[in-house]
Amino acid sequence: MFEDKRFLVFGAGISGMGAVKLLSTITDKIILFDGNENLDIQAARDKVGVDSKFDVCLGALDAKLLNQVDIAVLSPGVPTDKAEVVAMKNAGIEIWGEVELAYRFTKGQLLAITGTNGKTTTTSLVGAIMEAYKESVFITGNIGVAYTGCAPETKEDSTTVLEISSFQLETTKEFHPQVSCILNITPDHLDRHHTFENYAQAKFDITKNQTVEDVCVLNYDDKNTRAFADRCLPKVVFFSSSKKLDKGFYLEGSSIIFDDGQKAETLCDVSELKLLGKHNYENVMAACAVTYYAGVPMDIIVKTIK
Repeated sequence: MFEDKRFLVFGAGISGMGAVKLLSTITDKIILFDGNENLDIQAARDKVGVDSKFDVCLGALDAKLLNQVDIAVLSPGVPTDKAEVVAMKNAGIEIWGEVELAYRFTKGQLLAITGTNGKTTTTSLVGAIMEAYKESVFITGNIGVAYTGCAPETKEDSTTVLEISSFQLETTKEFHPQVSCILNITPDHLDRHHTFENYAQAKFDITKNQTVEDVCVLNYDDKNTRAFADRCLPKVVFFSSSKKLDKGFYLEGSSIIFDDGQKAETLCDVSELKLLGKHNYENVMAACAVTYYAGVPMDIIVKTIK
């Protein structure tokens, strides 16, 4: 797939080393770059494995390397406006993130969750529901497990459940989940994104390659995600903890209800849940929506959330 390409992996953290390890399975044309000139190179090699072959550049980026690279894979902590990244762009190098690299190796169904708050809880819930339904499920991403570590293990009947941050979404290209979810958007990471509009757009980019055949789950109660629905190409499914919806998942009194547009069905009472608080009821509704539109029967969803 990329055997003829030359890669530079920027950053030697969990994501960076995961990227090097994955790339090592297909090529030895890899340079690991990290600004920490005191990085323990042997420890880095040990993380990847004894059979891997890659060059290392530490400290300042050698400008001569730019002529030896086709694709740079950034760790999420590396800003896209960092001087070294700008130099790579100016040299015509394609910029990917670790998520984009992993996506290129992913088989099967992909579900992706983002938002300012609640990502990890919702991703864990979605993962638990999918595991109750399918054998091959991978829960990964910003939740602490490098996506590049599990992507090669996926099969056509696998489901990957991905927690994804704005930092990771910034560097996606072809990344395409069948079901996406934006839980909420409130000002955050503005030191990195500079403006709220940039930050919000990074979140919205979870849908940029989705089609009308796909689904995006949105929070009706968040003014930013609600407004985004008008320009969202995939099918929009709302959840709400404050409004009875004509269609979608909503909280009415202490009941979580799903209305498919034809009939309303009470799924459970919040007293039956282990998670407490309105924010967690929202996470539960979002997880129900993601998994229902990923094909999980409602009885399995309800049994799992209880």
